[in-house]
Amino acid sequence: MTTASDVWHIASVSDAARARAAAARLAVAAGAPALERARFLTALTDRLRQCLAQGGAELVVTTEQATGDPDRWLRVDVRTARLPAEGTPAWQFTLTCPRPVRPSGPAGHPAVPDGTELAEALLAADEDTAAALDRLDELEELVRFHREELHQTNQGVLALHAELDAASRAQRELLDAERTARAAAENARRLLTFLTTASAVVTTSLDHEDIVRRLPRLLVPEYADRADIWIFDDDQVPRHGGRPAAAVTAARTGRPQHAADHPGGLPGVEDHPPSVLSPDRPLLCVPLTARGVLGVLTLTAPGPRFDPDTCVMLLELARRLATALDNARRYEQHRDTAEALQRAQLTELPASEGLFLAARYLPATHGLNIGGDWYDAFAQPDGSVLAVIGDVTGHGLRAAVIMGQLRTALRAYAVEGDSPARILTRLHHMLRHQQPELYATAVIARFRPGDPDVVWAAAGHPPAVVRSPDGEVRVLDTKPGIMLGVPLAYEYEDHVVHVGPGSTVALYTDGLVERRAQGIDPGIDRLAHALAALSPAELENLDTSADSLLKPMLHDSERDDDICLLLCRTAPEGA
Repeated sequence: MTTASDVWHIASVSDAARARAAAARLAVAAGAPALERARFLTALTDRLRQCLAQGGAELVVTTEQATGDPDRWLRVDVRTARLPAEGTPAWQFTLTCPRPVRPSGPAGHPAVPDGTELAEALLAADEDTAAALDRLDELEELVRFHREELHQTNQGVLALHAELDAASRAQRELLDAERTARAAAENARRLLTFLTTASAVVTTSLDHEDIVRRLPRLLVPEYADRADIWIFDDDQVPRHGGRPAAAVTAARTGRPQHAADHPGGLPGVEDHPPSVLSPDRPLLCVPLTARGVLGVLTLTAPGPRFDPDTCVMLLELARRLATALDNARRYEQHRDTAEALQRAQLTELPASEGLFLAARYLPATHGLNIGGDWYDAFAQPDGSVLAVIGDVTGHGLRAAVIMGQLRTALRAYAVEGDSPARILTRLHHMLRHQQPELYATAVIARFRPGDPDVVWAAAGHPPAVVRSPDGEVRVLDTKPGIMLGVPLAYEYEDHVVHVGPGSTVALYTDGLVERRAQGIDPGIDRLAHALAALSPAELENLDTSADSLLKPMLHDSERDDDICLLLCRTAPEGA
């Protein structure tokens, strides 16, 4: 390490000024930065001023440079002239210098002359101050820049926070809207599912009383606390004794009415004051309209008010209910008309020597399947008796009318003395030309007094069953001719079966023996067994025999087709 030192004695203000000027010159020569020089000189001046106040000072200027280190140090130590108190350290300041410097001047005196050079040193001190002030200005400008940058950053953070907060609110609103939409969609799906289910329940029945019974069970308690259906009679003015005023208004105007102590806000519904019959619960009175007002559906709200979406569903259900009730009424009227027409055309069985007759007709109880089946029996001029049973395809009023036409034509052809086969041939020709879209089946059997042979012919009809007096049962399964009315020219054939005294012949329609899941053959076998199982006492009375045959045959029947049964029993020997 290289070290060089100078010691300066400071006894007066002039000495202090010279020492300061010399230190400034050394700092400049050493290449110390202006700001560091200013700090150094300011601190040195303050220290010299303190020492002068204490009687003088001793200033030691030392330069140092470590071996291999490019930097040098200028160290200044200031001590008071008097001995310092024990433990009081000397003032010291070290300045890093990039250039080499050595102290100069006589020992004990700074290397600064009097006069002009001292004045220049004082002026040079202002330059360091100016450099420090410039640096301070730069720092202040930098501080202002950073302050502005920080302000802008804060504004950006606040704006970002506001954007994030707005985005968060928007996201919450979207989530709320999505939840609301999901809830609305689920409610709509639930209402639509119920509407579909309830519509299927009320429209599958053709019994209006059954429909009226079913609906309240569907609506209560989820959609109504109570449900009442007011049905009008076809031929009467609606009587409204004990009915809510809103229901009477709905019946009169044909528009839905809402009765409550608050506005309902229900679409397509008019508001009324609360009903005295239900002061605490709102009422919704919906007219049942289909080709006119059939009645009024009155619903008591399950809660404090009706939901608008639920109200829309209930209005649509009421419309479908009205259609179902109208269809049921029309069906019942049609059925009753067809049944009355058919029963009016069924023959009163003739009394004949040597032949006993019994018949049963049962209308269908499921669906509109009335009008196609018929039986007939009548005496011929030659004393013989024709027993007939038949079935017209189709159902309802038209089938009953065609059945009447066939029955009348058959009787007309029989008067001419034609055989069963010839009668069927002529019926086939008539039906094929006059009613080309309808077909029929039939069996005709001719019984002659005292003749055990029965002549018969069939047109696509189930076979007759014969029971002999000893209980043996035969099925006349000779292949029948085609159905009447099939668009083919056809000649039917007569068949002869021996029927001894006391034998019973059963003629019937397919409704007695046919089941959807089994077909017709198992039913014919069951009929044969049932006929064989009749006791002699039952056979003595053919009406009893007919009832005894029907019981085992119909216990599992859905009765979706009407049924005819005609029993013919020849007189036993000796009778």
